Amino acid sequence: LARLAAGFADRPVRLGELIDVLQLRGYDAVLIFLAFPFITPVPLPGFSSLFGTVIALLGLRMALAQRPWVPERIKAHILPARFLPKLLLVTSRMFGRLEKLLQPRLFYPEYPAVFQRTSGVLLLLCGLLLLLPLPVPFSNAFPALTIILLAAAGLERDGAVFIAGCVQFVLCLGFFVLLGLGGSEVWQRFFS
Repeated sequence: LARLAAGFADRPVRLGELIDVLQLRGYDAVLIFLAFPFITPVPLPGFSSLFGTVIALLGLRMALAQRPWVPERIKAHILPARFLPKLLLVTSRMFGRLEKLLQPRLFYPEYPAVFQRTSGVLLLLCGLLLLLPLPVPFSNAFPALTIILLAAAGLERDGAVFIAGCVQFVLCLGFFVLLGLGGSEVWQRFFS
């Protein structure tokens, strides 16, 4: 990733170029990279719809046990030249830390298909949550953290991290349910 940052520093890059390079590590690496910018409490307008669509598509394909695929129209999207090198450098540091913690454990190596299909469904849902145009703090961070944990579990077939991803998904759903309940309450008070 650090080498990619240097190589992509001077020019805008198509999303497809990045996906093609990162998929050499597997689509889990692509998912981590795409989710990482959304860890911040402030939503990133513009990027969440593009990256959320790609994550949802990859999750759907994973849930259906099909080869990952992203439409050429989405791959043709140009990423800003200044944004990408910074993101690649920060993500490379996170990858280094993650790889030290991950290891095959807790039934994942014995039943990879079950874990991957379950991850695919959860990734699809989290990708769809990223598509919601909500100007609410942490509305992107909760699904992004879930995506990172599930993709990290897939990188090294780590069942413990997979369980952490599932717990994070439940917290994510709780956040959006509370957000919906609070929004409906405000709506009723405003129009009553």
